[in-house]
Formats: sequence, structure tokens, C-alpha cells
Amino acid sequence: MERVADLTVNNLASQLEDTSTKPGQDQINSRIFMTSFPGKVTVYLGKRDFIDHLEEVDPIDGVIVVENEYLKGRKVFGQIITTYRYGREEDEVMGVKFSKEMIVDRGQIVPSTNEKPELTVIQEKLLKKLGPNAYPFTFHFPSGAPSSVTLQPGDEDTGKPLGVEHAIKTFVGDSIDEKGHKRSSVALAIKKLQYAPPSRGRRLPSSLVSKGFTFSQGKINLEVTLDREIYYHGEKVAATIVVNNTSRKSVKNIKCYVVQHCEVTMVNSQFSRYVASLETREGCPVTPGAAFTKTFYLVPLASSNKDRRGIALDGHLKDDDVNLASSTLIGEGKCPSEAMGIVISYSLRVKLSCGTLGGELQTDVPFKLMNPDPLLADKDKTNALKKSKSIDRARYENSCYATDDDDNIVFEDFARLRLNEPDE
Repeated sequence: MERVADLTVNNLASQLEDTSTKPGQDQINSRIFMTSFPGKVTVYLGKRDFIDHLEEVDPIDGVIVVENEYLKGRKVFGQIITTYRYGREEDEVMGVKFSKEMIVDRGQIVPSTNEKPELTVIQEKLLKKLGPNAYPFTFHFPSGAPSSVTLQPGDEDTGKPLGVEHAIKTFVGDSIDEKGHKRSSVALAIKKLQYAPPSRGRRLPSSLVSKGFTFSQGKINLEVTLDREIYYHGEKVAATIVVNNTSRKSVKNIKCYVVQHCEVTMVNSQFSRYVASLETREGCPVTPGAAFTKTFYLVPLASSNKDRRGIALDGHLKDDDVNLASSTLIGEGKCPSEAMGIVISYSLRVKLSCGTLGGELQTDVPFKLMNPDPLLADKDKTNALKKSKSIDRARYENSCYATDDDDNIVFEDFARLRLNEPDE
């Protein structure tokens, strides 16, 4: 099966017809992702990232274009498939599989079973542009569906990466229960993500621990405080460390780590990885009766952990848009142990080395690492835009598809997924 490369088809984007647009102004294009099996069926999606707002998840809305002569009385069906891979593909022998594939939503697209479907704005624009052979479809993630997470493979791993993947699959057949032949099927990878809540809160996470010694009096007290509870990807994690030594031992050095914790619910296992680290002797040794206060900064980034196996990423579709996996949010009234998929959390870990006989003093301070909601960021950006542009122009840039021109659309071919059905 030929793999379709990512490509922006610039000649499909035309000038805005709004007479208020002046020459030299920036053009704003609505990017549409598309893929097809050659010349017969083409699937269009307005986006590939669908956001879990805890109360609801963004609907998966798109349009499919079909040649009537190709169908010959057959129908077109769609499925949302969630694949949970918890073991290496190359280790699957004697019929043992280390993955679970689930169809979380499905339905018939052509002919439509809904005479008057509720259309989104982008569906209306695509239907108008693509003609009478275009049909809308809408699918939904069920409540509690896991977020997209990919565990970074090692150099020796050759199969599919471990993690949770989502895809929309369309196929031509006579019944919705058919698997669909790979020559008449196409699957597009999509991501289900979570954004940070609107408010980062005012609470400053902190931890206070002490260490005593059997054959000497006094203790070493360690207090760690973060400057916020929720960090955005790429931001510095600021940790203020306060050491108060009332013992007879000395603190030799200080180590700080940002720790990524992964809980794989399918096999009930947990593991942790350091995604940022710092070791220093600044202010050391902290001798008996002395105190030390210092703020240290660490930046956890996916780009700093490219060669490390097992680092969790936010659903890996392209190298240029990958982040460390975001913290998993749990809705109100739900038990954290009921979360599905791969549950991600973060903490800042501080270790004080007290010498060979003194051992170590360690504490962890939990925090959340997430992406901000772009819509909230756009609202903040609007105030700045009003100073340099008209209110109408600012409103246009922040409304995504709502006021976009029908012809001002950029189509981008979407890489097709490899299908595992046998070629019969």
C-alpha cells in the first residue's frame, strides 16, 4: 500500500473575497487533513487533535467523498478504533498478542442514515466546496476513553511503539460487521488529548521532610516549594529548596529531578523516568548548625530525551509537534484508579546526600505538566491584536472556521496508517 506523504496543496487556497482585506495583509488558511485510496474514496478532517474537556470530548467531524460508480450498491462505514499496545510487537509469538484493539464508535456513512444531520461549520464549508458526492460523518469518543500516549521506542525496537493510539477507519462493504479489505479501507491516525484547566490555581505545592540519625542527635530538615501547581510544556520548573541542618552530619551535595510516572493499567504496572536533572555542590557542604536556601530551575522537554527508551509522549504523529505526555486529569467524582490507558503524572524529586554513613534524604513534590488551551490563549492575544489591527480582523483570526471564507482552505494529505488485514 502506497504511503501518502504530508503535503500542503497551496494551489487549492485562494484569495479572500472580503473587500476589506488589503494587499499585503496576512492570509489565514483553514487547514484540512485528507487521505484516500486512489481516486475512489477521500476522507477529510478539520483537525487531528480532539480535546477531552472531562465533561465531554470534541466530536470527530469530517466529510467523505465517494464515487457513486465505485460503490456498485455497497455502503461506506466508519469506525473509531483504539489500540492499546502494552508489549513489543517483535515479541509476539505463537499467536500471543501484546495489544488490545477496541472499536469505541462506529456507524454507516454512505448512504446516510440521518436525513437531517447536525453539521459543524467546517462540514458545511466542505460540503459546499466538494459537491454532491460529499457526505458528512460524526463520531464520538466514549466517556473515560484513554488519552493518546506513545512510549518512545529504543534503538533496537523495530515494531510499533507501545502506548495508546486512536484512528478513524473507513471502509467499503455490505455490512457494518465486516472488517473491510485493506484495498478498500483507509485509516487516519488521530489524537485524544487534554488541556490544562483555565486557572492554574494559587496553591504552591510543597513538601517538608526530616531525617534523624541513630547514634547522633539532631535532624536535617528539607523543605521544597514549587512556584505553581500547573506548568505548560517548555516552561521552567522553579523549586525553592530550604535546608536546615541541626544534626552532626553534613550535606555533601544536592540532586534535583523532574520525574515522569507512568501507570500502565492494562497490565497493572508502574515505572518512572527522569526527564530533567540537576546536580550541584553549590552551598555545600551544609555543615552542622548551618542553613541553605536556593531556587533551582529545570526544564523537562521531549527534545532533551530523544534517545531514551520508555519516555511517554503526547501521541507521536509527527516529529515537529511532539511533547512529553501531559498529566492525566480525572473528572470530579471519579476515582483515579478507574482511569484507563496509560496514566501520566509528574513530580519534582530532591535528594540530599549526607555522606557514606549518613545516607540520603529524599522528597517528591507532585505537579502537573500540560498544554494550555489555545482558545484561552487566543482570547489573551485578542487584546494585543486590537491595538494594532481592527476589531473585525482580530475577531476573524480568533474564530478559527466560524467566519472563514469558503475558498480559503488549505488541504494537507494525511499519512495513511498501515493496516494489518491479510491481503486476500
